[in-house]
Amino acid sequence: MSWIEKMISPISPSWALKRVKDRQELNARFAVMGYEAAEQGRTHQAKRQTQSANQSVAIGGVSLREQARKLDEDHDLVIGIFDKLEERVVGANGIMVEPQPRDANGEVLDELAKEIRRRWAAWSLRPEVTGTYTRPELERMLFRTAARDGEVFTQLVRGVVPGLTHPNPNGTPFSLEALEPDFVPFHMTEIAKRVIQGIEVNQWRQPLAYHVFYDHPSDSFGITAKTKRIPKENMLHLAHRKRLHQLRGITLLHGVIKRLADLKDYEESERVAARIAAALAFYIKKGTPDLYTPPSETKEGRQIPFGPGTCFDELQQGEEVGMIESNRPNTHLSEFRNGQIRMVASGTRGAYSSIARDYNGTYSAQRQELVEGWESFAVLQQWFVAQQSRPVYRAWLEVELLRSIDPLIIPAGIDKRTLFDAVYLAPVMPWIDPKKETDAWKERIKGGNATEAMWIRASGHNPEEVKRARVKEIEENRKQGLVFDTDPSNNQGVKTDEKPSPPVDDDE
Repeated sequence: MSWIEKMISPISPSWALKRVKDRQELNARFAVMGYEAAEQGRTHQAKRQTQSANQSVAIGGVSLREQARKLDEDHDLVIGIFDKLEERVVGANGIMVEPQPRDANGEVLDELAKEIRRRWAAWSLRPEVTGTYTRPELERMLFRTAARDGEVFTQLVRGVVPGLTHPNPNGTPFSLEALEPDFVPFHMTEIAKRVIQGIEVNQWRQPLAYHVFYDHPSDSFGITAKTKRIPKENMLHLAHRKRLHQLRGITLLHGVIKRLADLKDYEESERVAARIAAALAFYIKKGTPDLYTPPSETKEGRQIPFGPGTCFDELQQGEEVGMIESNRPNTHLSEFRNGQIRMVASGTRGAYSSIARDYNGTYSAQRQELVEGWESFAVLQQWFVAQQSRPVYRAWLEVELLRSIDPLIIPAGIDKRTLFDAVYLAPVMPWIDPKKETDAWKERIKGGNATEAMWIRASGHNPEEVKRARVKEIEENRKQGLVFDTDPSNNQGVKTDEKPSPPVDDDE
């Protein structure tokens, strides 16, 4: 009803009603000429989003972020979702880096690559300004924060900084400062200075700097917190964005928060109901009202002993003992819960089996789900490597090349364009049946569709390290005279100079 009908209705309700009906009929006729889904009606609300990406995040970003944090604290399902994403995207060993510096002929400089890898491993022990986390631990924390809160910031701290002692005193003077999104204020928007939600941009909306609180806003105790300006080259912004021109990130749970909250409340109600139902209770049925005789004096409640084989022989005339029964636990709870988890998995790039811990099904069904679900993990891996791991490695190597103490020796024949090249190894898809997977890789290599290095990387290892350890192992086995079927050259057994003994006659 429009404002005109609202004004007319007190004077002439029938006229107002006729106008509403006529307008609905006109709208129905015009709807045939356009998209049916665009027409709002009684059964279709046709909700629309007319705000820009930054406006939407500014209105709901903080609330969604805080709700996601609370669910990550209290809801076991949400904890399991983020734990599984950590395992699949970052893994136990973090994003492994294989340096690939090459010479003019395109050959990898193995010695230089080994030295870079050794220094990178030493720095990875304490890469963060507080010295609390190792690099794998820090990467898992950064990913979890970005997925749960929608974004995370990492300041690159290079060289000598007042008040800071790098956790690696004898290593690279380079550290990371991890910052939750609260440190970059959502409310800081200054159009004249082109600052939007704490991020300073140019006329092409390219980030130029980030305005960051010195301390967490919740630790300021009501005092107006001061901010500092950090240039873009010193800050990494890992943000989960869903729309173009969106500056700040949005939580991965933004589309399923209501479902998760409802599911948590429903499960809690079912648990309480089942707990109450587990407390057995009996009642005494007194019979028909005409048999009831009021007690002559006040008596305490009757207690009937209960145990195996108990016989109630003290019941009065017309009395009957009954038990209060309950339909809890709900037999359909698991079916309903699993259906909800499937929707949660589809909205969070997760896998239903991993989230629900339900691994029933044939090998083909499990592998099909794993293959389809792994593509989502691969998207998140590429996002994390491109926005976090690769920039950190390159920034570290830049500082490492500038060291005057124990400098990194660069060979004369190196192609300088490849100095920062590297292969970044994220967790690989696990094998459901190792025998079948191994046979498949063998056939791919035989057919020229893959290499041994690809096979080794698919198992989450470094090809060079595996082959070096393999060569050493085989040489040691031969030196000790050990024969295993893992060495194809030993399939015929150990060769000796002794001649075989003549056959023995059975008669002798």
